[in-house]
Amino acid sequence: MKKVDYRSLLFSALLLFGSTGLLLAQEPATQNSATDNTKMNQPDRSANSLNADKQSNNESDRNLTQQVRQAIIADKSLSTYAHNVKVITQNGQVTLKGPVRSEDEKRSVEAKATTIAGESKVTSELTIKPKS
Repeated sequence: MKKVDYRSLLFSALLLFGSTGLLLAQEPATQNSATDNTKMNQPDRSANSLNADKQSNNESDRNLTQQVRQAIIADKSLSTYAHNVKVITQNGQVTLKGPVRSEDEKRSVEAKATTIAGESKVTSELTIKPKS
């Protein structure tokens, strides 16, 4: 009698069905759903808005962005929101965008960026979104 390797079987099933099988178990999102943040993202759609796609591709700007991002991620006391703020650098000027959970988190993220980029080199567009 042949022994069944259930891990291989499970892995094969996941490959075969992909994530679509998991999506079937979820409730469909509606326009009124709390997960719909379309209105929150509207300001980011304007042509003049600074977004991640405006990140400079020169090496010094990329390195600066990386250093700021690593400093933020290294601080385990920060929320997931803070860990996911947008860090965009153009010509040595760092812009921080996105929500954080508190004024303390906002100051902490700004301080990390300022320490790395310099006092007058950080623009903060962080917003506070407390837990509901």
